[in-house]
Amino acid sequence: MALLEICCYGMDCAIAAAQAGADRIELCAAPNEGGITPSAGVLRGVRRRVSIPVHPIIRPRGGDFCYSAGEFSVMLDDIALVRELGFPGLVTGVLDEDGNIDLPRMAQIMSAAHGMAVTFHRAFDMCRDPFTAAAQLARLGVARILTSGQAKSAEAGLSLIRELKQQSATPIIMAGAGVRLNNLAVFVDAGIEELHSSAGMFQPSPMRFRQAAVSMSSGEPGDEFSRYAVDVAAVAAMKAALAAK
Repeated sequence: MALLEICCYGMDCAIAAAQAGADRIELCAAPNEGGITPSAGVLRGVRRRVSIPVHPIIRPRGGDFCYSAGEFSVMLDDIALVRELGFPGLVTGVLDEDGNIDLPRMAQIMSAAHGMAVTFHRAFDMCRDPFTAAAQLARLGVARILTSGQAKSAEAGLSLIRELKQQSATPIIMAGAGVRLNNLAVFVDAGIEELHSSAGMFQPSPMRFRQAAVSMSSGEPGDEFSRYAVDVAAVAAMKAALAAK
C-alpha cells in the first residue's frame, strides 16, 4: 500500500491529520509562503502530541531556494533543534545560482542531520537537470525526493516521475502537488510508493467582532477571517482508498 504523507501547517492540523489516518506528516508554517520552518513552540507541541512520524520543513523564508550565508546559518540551527527534539526526519532543499543542487551546503545539511531521514523538497522541481540532481542526491544519502515532475501538478508531471523512479540508485520518489482522492489511482497504477497531499481547506474564523477597515496584509488585503486547516474527511478517504488497492 502506498504511504500517505500530509502537509500540515501548525499543531492542530498535525494532530487532526494523524487522527484521520495519515502515515507521515510534513510539518510547516505559513501556507501562503509554500511552507517555512515552524516555530520552536509548534515543534515541541507536535513532538509531544503526535505519535506518527513527523518531518519538519527547514526553510527560512518563502521564494527561491538560493540562500544567503545568514539564512543558511539559521537553517543549520533549526536542524540542530529538530534533531535535539527527536524528530525522525526533516524536509529541505538548497540550490545554487545556476539552478543546480548546492552540493557543499547539502553535504553540510546531511552532516548536521546525521541519523535523520532527509527529504529534498520541491526545490527539486526548480533545478536545471532532474536526472543529474537525483543522482547527486542519492550519493549524498538523501532518503527521498518530493516532486511534481517539474510540472504544475504531479499528475501533469507523471512521465518524469516515472522516469526518475526507474533511474538506478535514486532516493524514493514521492509524488506531490495536486494529489487528491480523485487521482490517487493514477499514481498507484504507476507504481508510486509514497504520495504527498495537503488535503487542505479554509475554515471561517470564530471571531464575531471584525474590524473591516484594518488589514494586517502588506499587499492586497486577504481574507484574514479564514484559517487553513486539514480536511480530515479527505485524509480518511484517501487512506481508505489506498488501503483498498
